[in-house]
Amino acid sequence: MTWELREHAGRHYAILFHYALPDDAWSVELSEAVSTAAKGAGNSYAAVTHVPGVAVLRALVPDEDPTLEPTVRVYSPDEHVVPYEIMRWFMEQVADQVERCRAAFELENAEAVE
Repeated sequence: MTWELREHAGRHYAILFHYALPDDAWSVELSEAVSTAAKGAGNSYAAVTHVPGVAVLRALVPDEDPTLEPTVRVYSPDEHVVPYEIMRWFMEQVADQVERCRAAFELENAEAVE
């Protein structure tokens, strides 16, 4: 799992990337980042100040079949507000993941034909 952090208007946001095996897709999740100071002094995140929190948005990007559409699910029981710039950042990351998955699929198929 990897993640990226971004600060906007004094708040921290995270995008987490991981493979969702049950969905056969890459998962790209947006959350408000949680301060590692809140996790206590004995944390293992030495130089990391924030980590991903609970997902507010989750995109699933299928990597086995390029004809399947990526989907975005909204998780917002507390009516989270996502600033426009953060939403753009999230969608850019999703679009990049779609391009990577489709390029990898094409490469695998080209190698299989040869």
